[in-house]
Amino acid sequence: MAARRRLDVELVRRGLARSRAHAAELIEAGKVKVRGLPAGKAAAGIDPADPIVLVGDEDDYVSRGAHKLRGALEAFAPLGVTVSGRRCLDAGASTGGFTDVLLREGAAEVVAVDVGYGQLAWSLQSDDRVRVFDRTNVRHLQPDDIGGPADITVADLSFISLRLVLPALTACTKTDGFLLPMVKPQFEVGRERIGAKGVVRDPAVRAEAVIDVVAEAATLGWSAVAVARSPLPGPSGNVEFFCALRNSRFLEQDGTGSVLSSEDIERVVSAAGSSEGDAV
Repeated sequence: MAARRRLDVELVRRGLARSRAHAAELIEAGKVKVRGLPAGKAAAGIDPADPIVLVGDEDDYVSRGAHKLRGALEAFAPLGVTVSGRRCLDAGASTGGFTDVLLREGAAEVVAVDVGYGQLAWSLQSDDRVRVFDRTNVRHLQPDDIGGPADITVADLSFISLRLVLPALTACTKTDGFLLPMVKPQFEVGRERIGAKGVVRDPAVRAEAVIDVVAEAATLGWSAVAVARSPLPGPSGNVEFFCALRNSRFLEQDGTGSVLSSEDIERVVSAAGSSEGDAV
Protein backbone atom coordinates (compact mmCIF):
# COMPACT_ATOMS: atom_id res chain seq x y z
CA MET A 1 0.00 0.00 0.00
CA ALA A 2 1.30 3.45 -0.91
CA ALA A 3 2.34 5.69 1.97
CA ARG A 4 -0.15 8.33 3.07
CA ARG A 5 0.66 11.95 2.29
CA ARG A 6 -0.17 15.33 3.76
CA LEU A 7 -3.12 16.89 2.00
CA ASP A 8 -1.35 20.19 1.33
CA VAL A 9 1.61 18.38 -0.21
CA GLU A 10 -0.69 16.30 -2.39
CA LEU A 11 -2.56 19.39 -3.61
CA VAL A 12 0.71 20.89 -4.81
CA ARG A 13 1.87 17.62 -6.38
CA ARG A 14 -1.34 17.32 -8.39
CA GLY A 15 -1.09 20.88 -9.63
CA LEU A 16 -4.18 22.01 -7.70
CA ALA A 17 -2.29 24.55 -5.59
CA ARG A 18 0.72 26.75 -6.28
CA SER A 19 2.37 26.07 -2.92
CA ARG A 20 1.68 24.49 0.45
CA ALA A 21 0.64 27.90 1.75
CA HIS A 22 -1.82 28.27 -1.13
CA ALA A 23 -3.09 24.75 -0.42
CA ALA A 24 -3.66 25.64 3.23
CA GLU A 25 -5.65 28.73 2.18
CA LEU A 26 -7.87 26.64 -0.09
CA ILE A 27 -8.48 24.09 2.68
CA GLU A 28 -9.25 26.76 5.27
CA ALA A 29 -11.70 28.40 2.84
CA GLY A 30 -13.57 25.10 2.49
CA LYS A 31 -12.69 24.77 -1.19
CA VAL A 32 -11.18 21.28 -0.98
CA LYS A 33 -13.10 18.00 -0.88
CA VAL A 34 -11.48 14.60 -0.36
CA ARG A 35 -13.59 11.55 -1.23
CA GLY A 36 -16.56 13.91 -1.54
CA LEU A 37 -16.18 15.36 1.98
CA PRO A 38 -14.85 18.81 2.94
CA ALA A 39 -11.22 18.69 4.03
CA GLY A 40 -10.46 20.01 7.49
CA LYS A 41 -6.70 20.22 7.95
CA ALA A 42 -3.72 20.83 5.70
CA ALA A 43 -1.76 18.24 7.66
CA ALA A 44 -4.41 15.54 7.24
CA GLY A 45 -3.03 12.30 5.86
CA ILE A 46 -4.66 10.95 2.71
CA ASP A 47 -4.10 8.00 0.44
CA PRO A 48 -2.46 8.99 -2.88
CA ALA A 49 -5.39 7.37 -4.70
CA ASP A 50 -8.01 9.51 -2.93
CA PRO A 51 -9.95 11.80 -5.30
CA ILE A 52 -9.48 15.49 -4.53
CA VAL A 53 -11.82 18.13 -5.92
CA LEU A 54 -11.60 21.92 -5.69
CA VAL A 55 -14.90 23.70 -5.11
CA GLY A 56 -15.07 27.29 -6.32
CA ASP A 57 -11.36 27.35 -7.09
CA GLU A 58 -10.04 30.87 -6.72
CA ASP A 59 -8.09 30.49 -9.95
CA ASP A 60 -11.49 30.51 -11.68
CA TYR A 61 -10.48 28.54 -14.75
CA VAL A 62 -13.22 27.99 -17.30
CA SER A 63 -13.11 24.20 -16.74
CA ARG A 64 -11.53 21.59 -14.48
CA GLY A 65 -9.50 20.39 -17.44
CA ALA A 66 -7.24 23.37 -16.87
CA HIS A 67 -5.74 21.66 -13.83
CA LYS A 68 -4.81 18.67 -15.98
CA LEU A 69 -2.69 20.78 -18.31
CA ARG A 70 -1.23 22.74 -15.42
CA GLY A 71 0.00 19.50 -13.92
CA ALA A 72 1.45 18.35 -17.23
CA LEU A 73 3.31 21.62 -17.83
CA GLU A 74 4.77 21.37 -14.35
CA ALA A 75 5.82 17.76 -14.91
CA PHE A 76 7.39 18.54 -18.29
CA ALA A 77 9.08 21.80 -17.26
CA PRO A 78 12.51 20.09 -16.99
CA LEU A 79 12.23 19.30 -20.71
CA GLY A 80 12.19 23.00 -21.55
CA VAL A 81 8.48 23.30 -22.32
CA THR A 82 7.97 27.07 -22.18
CA VAL A 83 4.61 28.52 -23.19
CA SER A 84 5.46 32.20 -22.82
CA GLY A 85 5.73 33.89 -26.20
CA ARG A 86 4.83 30.70 -28.08
CA ARG A 87 2.16 30.02 -30.66
CA CYS A 88 0.01 27.13 -29.43
CA LEU A 89 -2.61 24.77 -30.85
CA ASP A 90 -5.36 23.47 -28.57
CA ALA A 91 -6.88 20.46 -30.32
CA GLY A 92 -10.29 19.60 -28.89
CA ALA A 93 -10.58 22.93 -27.10
CA SER A 94 -14.20 22.47 -25.93
CA THR A 95 -14.93 25.10 -23.25
CA GLY A 96 -11.28 26.09 -23.19
CA GLY A 97 -9.62 24.79 -20.04
CA PHE A 98 -6.34 24.16 -21.85
CA THR A 99 -6.58 27.44 -23.78
CA ASP A 100 -7.13 29.27 -20.49
CA VAL A 101 -3.94 27.82 -19.03
CA LEU A 102 -1.90 28.58 -22.14
CA LEU A 103 -3.01 32.22 -22.11
CA ARG A 104 -2.20 32.59 -18.42
CA GLU A 105 1.21 31.10 -19.11
CA GLY A 106 1.85 33.88 -21.64
CA ALA A 107 1.13 32.27 -25.01
CA ALA A 108 1.43 34.73 -27.88
CA GLU A 109 -1.44 33.03 -29.69
CA VAL A 110 -3.70 30.03 -29.14
CA VAL A 111 -5.47 28.34 -32.03
CA ALA A 112 -8.52 26.69 -30.45
CA VAL A 113 -9.95 23.90 -32.61
CA ASP A 114 -13.04 21.85 -31.89
CA VAL A 115 -15.57 19.84 -33.87
CA GLY A 116 -18.38 21.46 -31.86
CA TYR A 117 -19.76 24.96 -32.11
CA GLY A 118 -19.93 27.79 -29.60
CA GLN A 119 -18.47 25.83 -26.69
CA LEU A 120 -15.42 28.01 -26.02
CA ALA A 121 -15.97 30.33 -23.06
CA TRP A 122 -16.76 33.87 -24.17
CA SER A 123 -13.91 35.27 -22.06
CA LEU A 124 -11.55 33.27 -24.27
CA GLN A 125 -13.34 33.87 -27.57
CA SER A 126 -13.07 37.61 -26.97
CA ASP A 127 -9.33 37.47 -26.23
CA ASP A 128 -7.32 38.90 -29.14
CA ARG A 129 -4.74 36.14 -28.74
CA VAL A 130 -7.26 33.38 -29.49
CA ARG A 131 -8.23 32.18 -32.96
CA VAL A 132 -11.34 30.01 -32.87
CA PHE A 133 -11.91 27.18 -35.35
CA ASP A 134 -15.32 25.70 -34.58
CA ARG A 135 -16.91 22.85 -36.54
CA THR A 136 -13.42 21.67 -37.46
CA ASN A 137 -12.48 17.99 -37.38
CA VAL A 138 -8.97 17.82 -35.93
CA ARG A 139 -8.36 14.60 -37.83
CA HIS A 140 -8.35 16.51 -41.11
CA LEU A 141 -6.50 19.61 -39.90
CA GLN A 142 -3.65 20.91 -42.06
CA PRO A 143 -0.94 23.44 -41.11
CA ASP A 144 -2.17 25.89 -43.75
CA ASP A 145 -5.62 25.83 -42.14
CA ILE A 146 -4.25 27.44 -38.99
CA GLY A 147 -1.57 29.70 -40.40
CA GLY A 148 1.31 27.26 -40.09
CA PRO A 149 2.58 24.77 -37.50
CA ALA A 150 2.43 25.62 -33.80
CA ASP A 151 5.32 25.74 -31.35
CA ILE A 152 3.33 23.74 -28.80
CA THR A 153 0.33 21.52 -29.47
CA VAL A 154 -1.90 20.22 -26.69
CA ALA A 155 -4.79 17.83 -27.20
CA ASP A 156 -7.76 16.68 -25.14
CA LEU A 157 -9.92 14.57 -27.44
CA SER A 158 -12.77 12.18 -26.66
CA PHE A 159 -14.59 9.41 -28.52
CA ILE A 160 -11.72 8.96 -30.96
CA SER A 161 -8.36 7.23 -30.74
CA LEU A 162 -5.36 9.53 -30.71
CA ARG A 163 -3.76 7.18 -33.20
CA LEU A 164 -6.20 8.42 -35.82
CA VAL A 165 -5.46 12.06 -35.05
CA LEU A 166 -1.68 11.96 -34.66
CA PRO A 167 -0.95 12.47 -38.39
CA ALA A 168 -2.71 15.84 -38.23
CA LEU A 169 -1.27 16.79 -34.83
CA THR A 170 2.32 16.06 -35.83
CA ALA A 171 1.90 17.89 -39.14
CA CYS A 172 0.56 20.93 -37.28
CA THR A 173 3.48 21.05 -34.82
CA LYS A 174 6.86 22.59 -35.63
CA THR A 175 9.82 20.26 -36.04
CA ASP A 176 11.47 21.76 -32.97
CA GLY A 177 8.20 22.02 -31.06
CA PHE A 178 6.41 19.99 -28.41
CA LEU A 179 3.33 17.83 -28.90
CA LEU A 180 1.55 17.14 -25.60
CA PRO A 181 -1.51 14.94 -26.19
CA MET A 182 -3.52 13.48 -23.33
CA VAL A 183 -4.05 9.74 -23.72
CA LYS A 184 -7.43 8.50 -22.54
CA PRO A 185 -7.17 4.70 -22.31
CA GLN A 186 -10.94 4.26 -22.53
CA PHE A 187 -10.82 5.53 -26.12
CA GLU A 188 -7.75 3.53 -27.11
CA VAL A 189 -8.77 -0.01 -26.14
CA GLY A 190 -11.65 -2.21 -27.23
CA ARG A 191 -14.97 -2.12 -25.40
CA GLU A 192 -14.42 -5.62 -24.11
CA ARG A 193 -11.44 -4.35 -22.09
CA ILE A 194 -13.32 -1.53 -20.41
CA GLY A 195 -14.85 -2.13 -17.00
CA ALA A 196 -17.96 -0.86 -15.29
CA LYS A 197 -18.92 2.77 -15.96
CA GLY A 198 -16.43 2.88 -18.82
CA VAL A 199 -13.35 2.80 -16.60
CA VAL A 200 -10.09 1.06 -17.54
CA ARG A 201 -8.82 -0.30 -14.23
CA ASP A 202 -6.09 -2.71 -15.31
CA PRO A 203 -2.69 -0.91 -15.30
CA ALA A 204 -1.47 -3.32 -18.00
CA VAL A 205 -4.29 -2.24 -20.32
CA ARG A 206 -3.60 1.42 -19.55
CA ALA A 207 0.06 0.90 -20.36
CA GLU A 208 -0.83 -0.80 -23.62
CA ALA A 209 -2.99 2.17 -24.59
CA VAL A 210 -0.16 4.65 -24.01
CA ILE A 211 2.42 2.42 -25.71
CA ASP A 212 0.19 2.04 -28.77
CA VAL A 213 -0.15 5.82 -29.09
CA VAL A 214 3.61 6.28 -28.73
CA ALA A 215 4.23 3.53 -31.30
CA GLU A 216 1.94 5.29 -33.78
CA ALA A 217 3.78 8.55 -33.17
CA ALA A 218 7.05 6.76 -33.93
CA THR A 219 5.77 5.76 -37.38
CA LEU A 220 5.26 9.48 -38.02
CA GLY A 221 8.76 10.39 -36.91
CA TRP A 222 7.96 11.53 -33.37
CA SER A 223 9.29 10.08 -30.11
CA ALA A 224 8.12 10.12 -26.50
CA VAL A 225 10.58 11.86 -24.19
CA ALA A 226 8.32 11.81 -21.13
CA VAL A 227 4.99 10.48 -19.87
CA ALA A 228 3.10 11.77 -16.84
CA ARG A 229 -0.17 10.93 -15.18
CA SER A 230 -2.83 13.63 -15.36
CA PRO A 231 -3.23 15.12 -11.87
CA LEU A 232 -7.01 14.78 -12.19
CA PRO A 233 -8.93 11.73 -13.38
CA GLY A 234 -11.48 11.78 -16.17
CA PRO A 235 -15.17 12.37 -15.31
CA SER A 236 -15.78 8.65 -14.69
CA GLY A 237 -12.56 8.15 -12.76
CA ASN A 238 -10.32 7.02 -15.62
CA VAL A 239 -6.61 7.56 -15.08
CA GLU A 240 -5.27 9.58 -18.02
CA PHE A 241 -1.74 10.31 -19.19
CA PHE A 242 0.08 13.10 -20.97
CA CYS A 243 2.83 12.26 -23.44
CA ALA A 244 5.60 14.68 -24.33
CA LEU A 245 6.42 13.98 -27.98
CA ARG A 246 9.24 15.48 -30.02
CA ASN A 247 10.32 15.13 -33.61
CA SER A 248 12.78 12.23 -33.79
CA ARG A 249 15.03 13.85 -36.38
CA PHE A 250 15.21 17.03 -34.32
CA LEU A 251 16.23 15.01 -31.26
CA GLU A 252 19.02 13.36 -33.24
CA GLN A 253 20.33 16.70 -34.48
CA ASP A 254 19.88 18.50 -31.18
CA GLY A 255 21.48 15.72 -29.16
CA THR A 256 19.35 16.38 -26.09
CA GLY A 257 16.72 14.29 -24.39
CA SER A 258 16.40 10.53 -24.25
CA VAL A 259 13.60 8.55 -25.86
CA LEU A 260 11.39 6.41 -23.63
CA SER A 261 11.20 2.68 -24.15
CA SER A 262 8.06 0.59 -23.69
CA GLU A 263 9.50 -0.53 -20.35
CA ASP A 264 9.85 3.09 -19.24
CA ILE A 265 6.22 3.75 -20.12
CA GLU A 266 5.04 0.62 -18.32
CA ARG A 267 6.87 1.79 -15.22
CA VAL A 268 5.14 5.19 -15.27
CA VAL A 269 1.71 3.68 -15.79
CA SER A 270 2.25 1.07 -13.09
CA ALA A 271 3.30 3.81 -10.70
CA ALA A 272 0.11 5.69 -11.58
CA GLY A 273 -1.81 2.57 -10.68
CA SER A 274 -0.42 2.94 -7.18
CA SER A 275 -0.97 6.71 -7.49
CA GLU A 276 2.68 7.64 -7.80
CA GLY A 277 2.24 10.03 -10.69
CA ASP A 278 5.66 11.56 -11.34
CA ALA A 279 6.88 11.97 -14.89
CA VAL A 280 9.71 9.97 -16.37
